[in-house]
Amino acid sequence: MAVLKGAASANLFPKMITLLLTMALLTGCEIFGGNDHSAEKDSGTNETVQKIVRYKGEKSSAISYVYTAKKELALTFNGMGDKKTMKRLLDELDTYQIKATFFLPGMRVAEEPDIAKDIMSRGHEIENNTLNRLELNKLSYEQIYKEIQLTNEVIKKETGVTPRYVRTKSGDYNDDVRLVAAQLGMDAVISYNINPKDWDMKDAQAIGEYVEKYISRGGIISLNTDVNPEVIPSIEHIAKAAADIGYSLIPLSDLVSNGGERKPLEQIPGYDAAKINLDTKEASYQLVNKADTNEKQVALTFDDWGRDKTVTKILDILEENDVKATFFLRANGVENNPNLARAMIEDGHDVANHSYSHSVITTLTPEELQEDTVKAHQVITEAIQQQPTMLYRPPTGEIDDQSGKVVAAAGYPVIAMYDVTTLDWDVNNSAADIVDGVMKKTENGSVILLHILDDINTIEALPTVIEGLKQQGFSFVKMSDMIGLKS
Repeated sequence: MAVLKGAASANLFPKMITLLLTMALLTGCEIFGGNDHSAEKDSGTNETVQKIVRYKGEKSSAISYVYTAKKELALTFNGMGDKKTMKRLLDELDTYQIKATFFLPGMRVAEEPDIAKDIMSRGHEIENNTLNRLELNKLSYEQIYKEIQLTNEVIKKETGVTPRYVRTKSGDYNDDVRLVAAQLGMDAVISYNINPKDWDMKDAQAIGEYVEKYISRGGIISLNTDVNPEVIPSIEHIAKAAADIGYSLIPLSDLVSNGGERKPLEQIPGYDAAKINLDTKEASYQLVNKADTNEKQVALTFDDWGRDKTVTKILDILEENDVKATFFLRANGVENNPNLARAMIEDGHDVANHSYSHSVITTLTPEELQEDTVKAHQVITEAIQQQPTMLYRPPTGEIDDQSGKVVAAAGYPVIAMYDVTTLDWDVNNSAADIVDGVMKKTENGSVILLHILDDINTIEALPTVIEGLKQQGFSFVKMSDMIGLKS
């Protein structure tokens, strides 16, 4: 018999009896549903035993975050604490009007179904956290099936809801877990991409600060209900972190429904516009520092990468002022948060190549430079689901004739430089310094360089820069439009 953990009452014996009766009722039914099973007679008992046959269809989806540019993410919980703890947690969620998703162990639901019913009655989702929260990767296919299927049956019996998603205790899974989920008709195996590791007994503020640091569109936050009591007061910090940048915490099913499908890289037109090509002798490139124009136009450009909070604040400022910009992205940052790059596209901005690793390109061999350039192109293409604007900006602005030819031969013949820079990446340069530098240096056709790095003063300076340039009669256009770059 499985060992019960986390029982709410010291008087465990009546609960054990109830649980055993519940499990007996369930196992008396056809608990091994689906098409891939067969019945056999046990030679010793002459009872019918269901044999689980490995599913041969497609594996279920595996989701660690949802592809979306919307300002939405999901708060999810694992396990099920005692009645007092769960009531406090649910009350706190009500205080901040958050609807969450609870992954509940089948054993705990069978022990205390009233807790599960309370979760449901308050408008939260209930999903499958397996029966005993065992490490499924170490179990046989049949054991995995039983852990997930029995939990579905318990939750359905006690709440009337059949879970659509399953999550293991650790969030890890293998192909067998995905096959079982598909065999049982479940939508997905869920992990997460924002994990404050509350089991390390962090305090509420530390948990909240972690979420604030890694918050992202389409993100899935994972917390536990039965380990660290500081999870409950951390809800206030999490709610504040989301509200500070205008993000909504919504149920996981809504997040998935609102999200989109990402095409594989090879299905995106333009994914191969950058290729390895070491025949650089005939390659030519164009260095563009500014546009040759008499019109009062400027291009506002941003380099590098930052946290979701930083970049979202910049995107919000641009939207409020009806300004379209060009973002030169460091692709190893994009790789960790592709939704943020897609948000730039959906806001009408251009996204271009600022390398993968942000190495000084004059220090790289031709092979290394082209590999870095092509990898960046592919990562950005997959993130934004379209070909990026074919402009390349070298990290730190350093480039020589050889590296220019190497980048051009790889598919990026237009090297996008700038004529206005204020070294805003240096935290010692104040917002006033940034504004003053831009206003003094900007001319017709200027390309203004700013950064989207964390903890610098660009966000504070940006509204004043935009307002000042508009007052001088300048309009803002994307760099590709200002220099007449053809698609």
